[in-house]
Amino acid sequence: MSENLLIILGPTASGKTKLAVALADELNGEIISADSRQVFKDMDIGTGKDLNEYQLEGKVIPYHLINIKKAGEKYHVNAFKEDFYTAFSNISGRNKLPILCGGTGMYIHSILQNHELTSIPVNDVLRNEIQNFTKEQLQDKLKSYPEKLRQHADYSSSKRLIRAIEIAVYLTHNELVEISRPAINPIIIGLQSEVETRRERIIIRLNERLKSGLIEEVESLLVKGISKEMLVFYGLEYKFIASYLTNEIDFSTLKERLGIAICQFAKRQMTFFRKMEKDGVKIKWLNADRNPTQLKEIAIDHLQYKFDLK
Repeated sequence: MSENLLIILGPTASGKTKLAVALADELNGEIISADSRQVFKDMDIGTGKDLNEYQLEGKVIPYHLINIKKAGEKYHVNAFKEDFYTAFSNISGRNKLPILCGGTGMYIHSILQNHELTSIPVNDVLRNEIQNFTKEQLQDKLKSYPEKLRQHADYSSSKRLIRAIEIAVYLTHNELVEISRPAINPIIIGLQSEVETRRERIIIRLNERLKSGLIEEVESLLVKGISKEMLVFYGLEYKFIASYLTNEIDFSTLKERLGIAICQFAKRQMTFFRKMEKDGVKIKWLNADRNPTQLKEIAIDHLQYKFDLK
């Protein structure tokens, strides 16, 4: 089977979209976003949609899974999988190359693993019972279930342990129905840079977004009736600016804490991608600090003769 999906991944502010657009233009492709927040309308600056980047020399590169939900709604990995396969089949059916681009590692990994575990619903009663457990208590509780019910569990954080317990409880009483999916044979390119360079890029971009109306964007969401709790749920920019707008922190504290939080987020993204590699996912890493033209040329050289496009 020839390769039928290109994946461009990397941490925030690594230039994924710019590279994906350049490759889509070269390879007759369309982009599928793998970003858990860009699905929401009216959340543009904070999520870094940069829709102008999809325009290349007067040509618009088609994109999917951006602006498909209203702000204030929730979106989860199983919904992403359904939407991804719809877009993938649509693009492939027109003899174009699907290019999955984003930094939400869980979304990308769900496609590569194609685990039906993502369809298991949230158990709010169970979550309320164990939400205050320590990480060690959660690990002990998870280990009390048979190995076959927790063989795909991630023990690295309390959040993932709670989900693993939720899955184990569900599988104790329910049978998982397998869904037939199109076969995926991807090539994966990752963008990475030195930690200090990445940090500088993140801080510069944050300052640009603050000057471009990021605070006003969050203020507008509050005016439209999006609760502060939901903004906190969306995290990072929306969480910290909501606190600023409700006078919990001042502007200098906002900039400092948000900058640190985004850098920490980028580090967690890289940790997730490295874990994917340990799980057997092959990623060709490129230096994100190269200029866009060089980066495109190196990527094209790596991808040469890989895709059977008509």
